[in-house]
Amino acid sequence: MDHKEFNQFCSSLRATTHVVQWGGSDVWKVGGKVFAIGTKSKNGAPAFTFKTSDLNFEFLRESEGYIPAPYFASRGMKWIQQVGNSEKLNEELKYYLSESYRIVSQSLSKRKQKELGLITAKS
Repeated sequence: MDHKEFNQFCSSLRATTHVVQWGGSDVWKVGGKVFAIGTKSKNGAPAFTFKTSDLNFEFLRESEGYIPAPYFASRGMKWIQQVGNSEKLNEELKYYLSESYRIVSQSLSKRKQKELGLITAKS
């Protein structure tokens, strides 16, 4: 996946916003909270960072094509960076970006979720 595809996918998720910050990284947020970051790895290749569940963090940190996210993981946060690129990893990335979006969306207050149209008011 390249940065254009990454940005297209993230923009397809409901109520997301995009900013460029932290040295030119594509930062995607929902409700003002970051769920995905597109940047470049040390060798200049695309690298994509996302929040994970505890279980996925433990699995991915040992998987080829993934590393604990620089800065985030060193502070105890469960964020992973995908540094590999293959068709299989691209499909996995869509799943993990969706999961990161879900995790971050659910951490928002119910009021904020309603405001963003992520949940509807019960009749």
